[in-house]
Order: sequence, then C-alpha cells, then structure tokens
Amino acid sequence: MSALLKLALGMDWISSKLSKIATWTVLAAALISAGNAFVRYGIDMSSNAWLEIQWYLFAATVMLGAPFVLMLNEHVRVDIIYGKLRGNKQVYVDIAGLALFLLPAMALIAYLSWPLFERAFISGEMSGNSGGLIRWPAIVLMPVGFSLMFLQGIAEIIKRVAYLRGIYQMNTHYEKPVQ
Repeated sequence: MSALLKLALGMDWISSKLSKIATWTVLAAALISAGNAFVRYGIDMSSNAWLEIQWYLFAATVMLGAPFVLMLNEHVRVDIIYGKLRGNKQVYVDIAGLALFLLPAMALIAYLSWPLFERAFISGEMSGNSGGLIRWPAIVLMPVGFSLMFLQGIAEIIKRVAYLRGIYQMNTHYEKPVQ
C-alpha cells in the first residue's frame, strides 16, 4: 500500500502542477478576449485565430484543471443521499462512484478521442474558418485530459482505501451546495 500511496501522491503533485498551467490559461484567455474586443471595435480589425485561441485556452483550462478539482474533492456530485451519510459511508460511496462511473467513462473517452487527435495531427487539420488555426493542439487535450482524470481517479481510490485502513489522513468534510 505504501508504494501505491506514493503513486497517488505523485499524481496529486502532477495535478497540482498542471493546475498552475490551467490558471495561467484563464488569464491568457481573458487578456486575449479583451485585446480582441479592443482591436475589433477600436481599430475595426479582427482575425478568427484570436477567437479560436480563446476556446483552445478554455479547453486547456478545463482539461488540465479538472484532475486538480477532483483531487480537492470539489467536483460536482449528484447529492441525493450523500450529504446525509455519516462516518465512512461517504468514503465508500466515493470509491464506488470513482470505480463504477468515473474510471470507465474517462478510459472510454480517452480511448475514443485518441484516433481523433491522430487524424487531425497527421492530416494537419485546419479550422474551416478564414484565418483559423490548426486543430490538433486543441484536440490532443481530450485524450490527455481524460487520461489525467483517469489517473487522478485511481489516485483518489488509493487514498480513500488508505484512509479506511488508517494509514492516510484526509479531510472527509462535505458541505452540501447552496441551492
């Protein structure tokens, strides 16, 4: 279990570092958006590349930041009974949800999105918009991001099992979302 826990904490480290990149992509997208608006309405010039780079950056924000959100236990849940559970019951629900829903979905989407990236990369696929960008940098974020989520899901299962065994401390506090 010690080796698995080290692996899980290594994945936490990777997710933390990638979240820093995701943070910067938010700033970059906001600055590009503001600059694009100024150029478009102030100087009456524009390029589709500036619009497309914004959604590329948004894709990077989501796909690189999502594993960190999972690590922080701040992800979205379907809270029907979860908030009412006490003790270790929430941890068991987390393990079941991660193993039965998150891992299969992330593995399937990563597997299915890889050929899309390969085709776009090999063909040099370009945006259909005038002045648009090559597509593969945005498309590669799908298999990479979903694979990272899969790995973070495994890390979360390992940490929860270690918590149940009493060899890892984790915050199990859950705050029901305000509606």
